[in-house]
Amino acid sequence: MPAYCLYLFGTMKKILIISQILYCSLFGQGNLYPVETSFGGGIGFGNMYMVMNEVPGGEVMDRMGFNVDQLQTKPLVFYGGEGFAQMTGPWRLGGYAGIGASQVSNVYDFVLYANRDGVPLYQEPNAGAVNGDQLYTYKPGVDLETTERLSVKGKLNIYLGAITAEYVFPIYRDLEIMTGALMGLGSYNLSVDQSIGIPIWSDLGRSMYGYIQGDSVMVELDANGGTFDDAADELNRKGVQPIRVSESMTEISSLFFNFQPYVAIKWQFLDRMGLRMSAGFNRGTIGAGRWRLNGHIPINDSPEASIGGFTVRTVIYFGL
Repeated sequence: MPAYCLYLFGTMKKILIISQILYCSLFGQGNLYPVETSFGGGIGFGNMYMVMNEVPGGEVMDRMGFNVDQLQTKPLVFYGGEGFAQMTGPWRLGGYAGIGASQVSNVYDFVLYANRDGVPLYQEPNAGAVNGDQLYTYKPGVDLETTERLSVKGKLNIYLGAITAEYVFPIYRDLEIMTGALMGLGSYNLSVDQSIGIPIWSDLGRSMYGYIQGDSVMVELDANGGTFDDAADELNRKGVQPIRVSESMTEISSLFFNFQPYVAIKWQFLDRMGLRMSAGFNRGTIGAGRWRLNGHIPINDSPEASIGGFTVRTVIYFGL
């Protein structure tokens, strides 16, 4: 046999052996169904970003002079954590808990006006109008702060707690794609806090109508140039009115069922540490009449509202 034939035969033999070695090595490294995917789990902390389509109860903020967009709900950032555990075959169960919060504040000056045209709210009078509304300058008395302004703060808090169910598609030994859903309960809280001047500890918690003595609210009569009998008759006719208070807070809240389908990717970049990222769409519904004022008073005519939007979750986890 010629020498060059022996040389070619030897070279082809070496190439075949090397190819088999590389194939076996790569197959061992990239097994589509490694043992690790059938067992294990992990837990970690991360963020969820929700681009909310609307802010339920936002009209309350509008009436306070706020722009709902100032709440920075696009996206609203949730801080929390999640965990997961491989159950059987490609199925995986887990849990998630997080809180999203945002707030906005502003300060307003007081302006007095006389409603002379009978139309609700202040109307800019037309030129030459005789019965148009009129503005007056607010000048606090000597016993009040000379720089009185109304401070208003709006707060939004959303609490979520849910379980997750996923179906796993192994791509590589350290890389997986999952499709699943997050299901659970949430709490939606929107509060507006109003205050005048500098808060004083001893003034906090006072009744809006007088002061508490035993089982009674003691309301002081103001004769205002007349008699106390006339003042008492006036209160009996019109009802007791709130007295001047330095602060008040209104909170509307509701519980809701939350559902979030998503697609996720899991990358195990270290032996006991990895990264999970998911993208989905959140859908939570607050039923009509389910809102409550200050946590316990039902608001029977409250409208239905939804807590929905595109979501992205990221978490650094520890585990397999």
